[in-house]
Amino acid sequence: MSKENNPLLDPKKRAAATQMVHGGGRRTEFHETSEALFLNSGYSYPSSEHAERLFLNQIPGGHNYSRFANPGFDMLQERMALLEGAEAARAFATGMAAVTNAIMSQVRAGDHIVAAQALFGGCRYVVEDYAPRFGVESTLVDGRDPENFARAMRPNTKVVFLETPTNPTLELVDIKAVAEIAHAHGARLIVDNVFATALYQKPLELGADIVVYSATKHIDGQGRVLGGIVLGSRQVIEGDVHMFLRQTGAAISPFNAWVLLKGLETYTLRVTQMTDSAEKVAAMLADHPKVNRVIYPHHPSHPQYELARRQMSRGSTLMALDVKGGQEAAFKLSDALAVILISNNLGDAKSLITHPRTTTHARLSEEARLEIGVTPGLLRLSVGLESPDDLIADLLYGLDQI
Repeated sequence: MSKENNPLLDPKKRAAATQMVHGGGRRTEFHETSEALFLNSGYSYPSSEHAERLFLNQIPGGHNYSRFANPGFDMLQERMALLEGAEAARAFATGMAAVTNAIMSQVRAGDHIVAAQALFGGCRYVVEDYAPRFGVESTLVDGRDPENFARAMRPNTKVVFLETPTNPTLELVDIKAVAEIAHAHGARLIVDNVFATALYQKPLELGADIVVYSATKHIDGQGRVLGGIVLGSRQVIEGDVHMFLRQTGAAISPFNAWVLLKGLETYTLRVTQMTDSAEKVAAMLADHPKVNRVIYPHHPSHPQYELARRQMSRGSTLMALDVKGGQEAAFKLSDALAVILISNNLGDAKSLITHPRTTTHARLSEEARLEIGVTPGLLRLSVGLESPDDLIADLLYGLDQI
């Protein structure tokens, strides 16, 4: 019997769970089942002519230096592109390296960036502080209303940047509406999709040009390695994004790329289970008398609930809760927890809680923090793989200490 006509030979016809196990896989002559780990920094060539053609980009899929080309990178990038529905991808050393590349590779001195003001602190730094050092101006807007983006656009605006849901307040930005505004002005839209994950939100289908992930989060999801991914059209990724990566050297290590490949094998299982638990935790917190508000995209209390239902297939694994009593109460709750760990990471198999005002957003002024909703009593909760009953019991005990 032959499998030549089996439709599942086409990776695009496989379900996401299957793609995450097999997508992008390449076997050596040893026919290993697990992807091989390529720790080499360089490559030898069968001839000088081969080397010449390789450096002239005349040999598709060739490798000449692991700063930007490695078989392990290829497999990770192809697997992520299949999940995202992108034509191409590039892997980076960290999520912030990916964000910095995605933005800075698209602008030149004299250009302008429009960004949503509710951003992770490091991302806001790139837009507000780093880009202007190279002659690129920026404007921050309240991303909840797409018209704010339209009013901020200039003739020299080349990039619109946003994250949705936002970190840590889980505000939403209408990707489709903002994409139409960006394209009408000749700009490219970059979306940080970490909180929603590639399972529950598809920015490219909604009109985005570039999607960015910190692979450290759900993609690894087990607190082991750092990494980042930038995805988009072949033209964008193999053009400016690849050249910026090649020349600045923010390359992921081959070992980390291999670990992320292993993480993707369990990605759909982990994220689905974590989301199931997050829904239960959000429902409990929403009714608790010591919680001012819980912020979870697919909970009916979310002020942008209708947009969340339209743009995200599920609410994902992150939420925020604003406890009564401010920072003192938030600290008491966190310090009383036995299962949930205090950490600024997210998307991990272990549930993690952090106080953004004193950690991830500590660099911002108090005015800027309050402007984006980072109040003294706000806690960000990343729901992991523990029993949801244990997580709820842990949080109830912590709330009792307030």
